[in-house]
Amino acid sequence: MSDTQKCYLLDTSVILDDPTNILRISQENTNAVVITNIVLAELNSKKDDIRSEAGYMAREFFRLADVALGEPIAAIELPQCIVDTIDPLHCQNDRYYRLDLKFDRSLHGGEEVITHFFIIHREHYRITTSFSEPKGLNDAKIGEIADDYDLILLTNDMSFRIAAEIRGIPTQHIQNSSVESPDEIDFNATYSYTQTPQLPAQSEHHNFDQLTFVQNALSTTNEVYETGIQRYAFSVHGKIEWCDFDRRFGENFDDNLVRPINLEQKFYFSMITHPQNYVTVAAGSTGSGKTLIALQAGLELVSEGIVDGIVYSRNTITSNDQQAELGFRKGDEEQKLGYFMYPLYSAINFTIEQQSKYSIDARVEYTGNTNSVKRENATELFMKKYNIEAMDIAHMRGTTISRKLVIIDEAQNMTNATLKLIGTRMGDETRLVVMGDPGQIDHPFLSKRRNALVTLLNKAQHSDFIAGMQLRHTIRSNVADWFDKNF
Repeated sequence: MSDTQKCYLLDTSVILDDPTNILRISQENTNAVVITNIVLAELNSKKDDIRSEAGYMAREFFRLADVALGEPIAAIELPQCIVDTIDPLHCQNDRYYRLDLKFDRSLHGGEEVITHFFIIHREHYRITTSFSEPKGLNDAKIGEIADDYDLILLTNDMSFRIAAEIRGIPTQHIQNSSVESPDEIDFNATYSYTQTPQLPAQSEHHNFDQLTFVQNALSTTNEVYETGIQRYAFSVHGKIEWCDFDRRFGENFDDNLVRPINLEQKFYFSMITHPQNYVTVAAGSTGSGKTLIALQAGLELVSEGIVDGIVYSRNTITSNDQQAELGFRKGDEEQKLGYFMYPLYSAINFTIEQQSKYSIDARVEYTGNTNSVKRENATELFMKKYNIEAMDIAHMRGTTISRKLVIIDEAQNMTNATLKLIGTRMGDETRLVVMGDPGQIDHPFLSKRRNALVTLLNKAQHSDFIAGMQLRHTIRSNVADWFDKNF
């Protein structure tokens, strides 16, 4: 048996986590990757479920299999690490199949990779004659194959892992989409200086990390104290790019826009409007200003002709409430979509009220009257003026969005597959802002560590292409702040 080649038997849960786990486990065919006919049957039973992430992942697996080259093989044609440890007594009636899966890595700067993938088919499992538990028979069958072939069992099912290890079967788990400690993801750094602010030699920052430099000085008694002078900057291509927020948001700032009121919001606004930034991901608690500031940044980009309009979209499906889905709402498509766009309309109305303080034209558009009809007309006029469009995520499929600022809200309730769909719809000169609150997940198939928002935040930590932001300051109300921190 090779000292470097490892043989892995995959449980269904590993493929449902992400079919591309096969590619990572194989390591370009350095290791052998195997499933049983039991796993194949379980995947097949889930592929027609169009409502869950598991159903989507099962279909993704079969999309790979549909274009793969496959053929039955003899036992001697199995990877050497399997041939060396096969139990001839118990495995003599097993049959084998090899699939050459094609993984396209062109979107990640790579080439197409052919990964060998093996299926062990067993018609009669010995465990069926002695298994008496009401559940877990399929797991027991998979464990039987792992035992007979001396394979490392990969499963994300903790109960299955415990049962297998009791039987002496080595196990591991892999959750490619899970992000550990998402609350600890941070893009801020603070440095002290005395004469000239500069980055320490050992510091490593990606583009648009937010930097604060605090000036220190020595007292007459040689004690170090802070002078109160602070300077702010982005890290851009390993260099300091200074942010003069007093000038940026001072008297020359457009009075038609709502000014950022704290440091986080100022960084956020500047990040979205930066000429070299096209993808921003922002996590923020309730009332941190995510939607409002993103809208203000978009209005500036529209006014300056950098983009032609703003597209706002958020989840229109709360998966745990079928009656809240778009199709169950009353009214036409626009009315149905309006139910889910309150955060956008709230931000627009707040902006209109801001404009009414400075502009005669704005007073004509919206007088501040609480009459709902006037409010609705003012919102419609505002959206037409700045070419703001509310779009259902489902309608992004098959489209290309060019020269727009696209704001994606509630990303914590999105799967990675949905975010990938959105990202691949972005056309030339389009800017994308993805935002949400990891603490407010109501999707039954997602968790705080496993959703599109934290996945993108995690990628931003290691990429110069994505600008990351954590908005931790709540400004809505004491009540909102209490519930955000205590629930």
